[in-house]
Amino acid sequence: MNTTPDTAPVPEAVVDHDGHTHEHPSDLRYVKVAALLAVITAFEVATYFWKDASTKTLVIILFPMMITKFLIVTAYFMHLKYDNPLFRRVFFFGLILATIVFLIALNTFSFFDHSYLKYLR
Repeated sequence: MNTTPDTAPVPEAVVDHDGHTHEHPSDLRYVKVAALLAVITAFEVATYFWKDASTKTLVIILFPMMITKFLIVTAYFMHLKYDNPLFRRVFFFGLILATIVFLIALNTFSFFDHSYLKYLR
């Protein structure tokens, strides 16, 4: 009785949903991706120290960085780059939905900022 499989796994390779084999990212690739994420995070933290930055400016600057980091993390560290396209669509739909909900909430708070009180006096 033979218990070994008929096909041996390909070392350092990943088989995707269609049976295609592709090269798994190296450790150096992960280090480069982590360094890129650290640089983007440093820019995000640096916006905290801007004097007199308006909310619009911060949203315009921070949103693309947030979306870029989300896409990088899901593509490389969650391996969605090599996974079934359905999973990518689910995550991208979540990103779009979260962005829309956040922008709606941001606009709601700016609407209720009590600036109308100056007209009542």
